[in-house]
Amino acid sequence: MTEKIIIAGFGGQGVLSLGQFLAYAAMHVDKSVTWLPSYGPEMRGGTANCSVVISDITVASPVIAKPNCLIALNKPSLDKFVNSVEPGGIVIVNSSIINDKVLRNDVKAYYINANDIALEAGTPKAANVVLLGAYIAITGMFETDDVKNTISKIFANKLKVIPLNHLALDLGIRAING
Repeated sequence: MTEKIIIAGFGGQGVLSLGQFLAYAAMHVDKSVTWLPSYGPEMRGGTANCSVVISDITVASPVIAKPNCLIALNKPSLDKFVNSVEPGGIVIVNSSIINDKVLRNDVKAYYINANDIALEAGTPKAANVVLLGAYIAITGMFETDDVKNTISKIFANKLKVIPLNHLALDLGIRAING
């Protein structure tokens, strides 16, 4: 099993953090993982993306030419990366700010109102965690408790945000599972 994920959006949307959540969750369950961030010098408001490779075997390179999953947080990122997703892959779209539909019929697209759901969880900053919840519901890659444990460890110094992020994760899962 090897998952090759590209997460892309504007700086400040939690793109890199979402990648880190996936990488740490993978380490928590003893998978091999790489996380490779990419962002311009302008950071917040500029473009940002990261590549995450999760595997049962040693990961040889963090570079991804053909991801099997794209998580797009904004339209420019969807436009840039959607055609690189391998046939049979998945595309998760933040439909709160992306109105376009994925035109490819050889990938499975999921549309998640991540910003709106994050507000329901109590903080607009958790849209990335909503998308993380959607990802784990779609792929079955992780158990919910493993990801919640990861979130709790990452935010150990910010105890107030842990319940909000756990709720955002649950709401992202519910967006897929109903």
